[in-house]
Amino acid sequence: MANIKKYIAELIGTMILTFMGCGSAVLLGCNDNGGRLAVALTFGLSIVATAYVIGNISGCHINPAVSLAMLISKKISVIDFVGYVISQIIGAIIGGALLKMIVAFGVTDQTGGLGTNGIGNIGIGGALVVEIILTFIFVFAILGVTSDESKGGVAGIVIGLTLAFVHIVGIPLTGTSVNPARSIGPALFAGGDALSHVWIFILAPLVGAAIAAIVYKVLKPAKK
Repeated sequence: MANIKKYIAELIGTMILTFMGCGSAVLLGCNDNGGRLAVALTFGLSIVATAYVIGNISGCHINPAVSLAMLISKKISVIDFVGYVISQIIGAIIGGALLKMIVAFGVTDQTGGLGTNGIGNIGIGGALVVEIILTFIFVFAILGVTSDESKGGVAGIVIGLTLAFVHIVGIPLTGTSVNPARSIGPALFAGGDALSHVWIFILAPLVGAAIAAIVYKVLKPAKK
């Protein structure tokens, strides 16, 4: 029963992140600096809000890349990893479906694709590199702040701000994924290039997260 509660928390948290983050892109667009900053902050604030609600239930991963890093760091079991990832993807699909419904009501989608990710002008190789780097930074920060219990009170804020600042750089390049679930949900409803390129935004964040987990494991201070 405890595991089910974790999975439900992850589902709800990922739904909120997808709906609010991608929803801000749909409503505001990302074609100017003001819009990009607002979208970046919305993604970050979504993490802050959910971290302080479900953090004590599931750890508030709401991201398969984060769950992979926690698995590599031996902070969750393989069973929980699978349960988390399935729950996160379902939550993101629900978030994408809600966005699709709102657009169907007559709201203009400023992104033209439900806030999905894309390769822009940097191509597949560039998108892979960008997403690996951004995910590495994001997950590296998560591992650092969550490994020190004394930082527990500010962990949600630190993680949220880190997500916001990687979005500021990543939005004009790929739309910023760093989260396979967040990319899968809207892409299923947008179709087209967003869906055909979604593998990039599944693979690259997982690679970036794995590198971050390995590097942090090597660098982290030994327990006294």
